Amino acid sequence: MVTKVCIENFAILDFEASSLSQGSWPIEVGLSWIANGHVRTWSSLIRPDPAWNLGDWSPQSAEVHGIPLSDLQDAPSAAEVAEAFLDVVGRRTLVSDAAEFEARWLSRLLRTTGRAEIPSIEDFDAVSFAVFSGYALDMLYETVERRPAPHRAGPDTARLVRGWLRAVEHQASLQTEGKTA
Repeated sequence: MVTKVCIENFAILDFEASSLSQGSWPIEVGLSWIANGHVRTWSSLIRPDPAWNLGDWSPQSAEVHGIPLSDLQDAPSAAEVAEAFLDVVGRRTLVSDAAEFEARWLSRLLRTTGRAEIPSIEDFDAVSFAVFSGYALDMLYETVERRPAPHRAGPDTARLVRGWLRAVEHQASLQTEGKTA
């Protein structure tokens, strides 16, 4: 159950992956969050771990995200990305609009460092409805819907956080108006 807390305690997670099969693996990870009234984003391509099956590469998925397999050869190793990811996440709670997929790819990524446990991932809609209401919630979803998903991990997460930021700004304007009225 999501309780009402500060939206700055959350980070939205997204992966691009080799395919949508059960054996797929992450090729890009992105995180976005609100800090001091601004959208912050971190993302990285991921060089495939030697234990991952390259046969799970899908040309159809590559068409969607636009990342050729050759671009991953010079990317940081999966273990390096996993460590950087954990540093960036810090104490923030992870959120996703596709938690089942993200959990699978996060697990694959973190296992490259020997970690068996993965952080929990909250549902984007559940968090949004727990934190925002009324017109702020309408503004959040309007902002998200007006921007098509670019299918790249960093920009995809930033798109969702921009919706949160618009809702935060609306709530702040109401509080300011209430204080001056």
